[in-house]
Amino acid sequence: MSTIQIQLPSLDSYMSVSENQVKDFQTNGHTITPGVLSPDEIAAYRNVIAAAAEKYNTEKRKMSDRDTYGKAFLQIMNLWRSDGLVKKFVLSKRFAKIAAALMGVKNVRLYHDQALFKEPGGGHTPWHQDQYYWPIDTTNTITMWMPLVDISVEMGMLTFASGSHKKGSVMDYEISDKSEEAFERYVKEEGFEISQPQTMRAGDASWHYGFAIHSAPGNQSSKMREVMTIIYVADGAKVTQPKNDYQVNDHRTWLLGKPVGEIIDSELNPLLL
Repeated sequence: MSTIQIQLPSLDSYMSVSENQVKDFQTNGHTITPGVLSPDEIAAYRNVIAAAAEKYNTEKRKMSDRDTYGKAFLQIMNLWRSDGLVKKFVLSKRFAKIAAALMGVKNVRLYHDQALFKEPGGGHTPWHQDQYYWPIDTTNTITMWMPLVDISVEMGMLTFASGSHKKGSVMDYEISDKSEEAFERYVKEEGFEISQPQTMRAGDASWHYGFAIHSAPGNQSSKMREVMTIIYVADGAKVTQPKNDYQVNDHRTWLLGKPVGEIIDSELNPLLL
């Protein structure tokens, strides 16, 4: 264990973000920053994260026995609390600095991390808005979505309705067949441009606002789509009254039940810059 720790590269050096990238993110609600991690860096952390995801994955059902959400991906959350090596990745200042720069804020806090591994033959991820699940009083929330391996569209590429974040919360749906149908109709009616990269390299990073409407096709390849995500919230954000059962759970699980109206600053939400 100690040998691996010594070999893991530090991820605290900063990477500059251009004005065009900031504008692209704030206009469209999403953007990609290529090469956030070097090939050597992503190779080292891929081994650590994949091992932790395998260790802590609790999904043991056959694909045929799962619902649409269960078929979409293996979801392993807050690995930074379970694995000290993954913690170095999740608390990276490099990632946090990019998140803050894109949102135009000084500091960010961690909301939580989650590994999203889409198995070969895994189903589509229905259209949804992440922030439906979060009892947070700001729209300055952002998710980093980083593939640990090179991926293509056939493996389940993240797909966005560009500009949809500006509408705020538009549907009262969790990720489900109903959200797919309702958002699909809404996206067409609003005429949002659909954005879907053809490929991403391991170590590239996609970023999106919490209210950006997005989805992903199923994994039609023979390879696991290995992705690690980190969700950030602007420092100073406050807890809001939960609006649904999912927000009740998030309030308890990721905010440690901080009273409504108080600053988000529990031990699970460290300041990263």
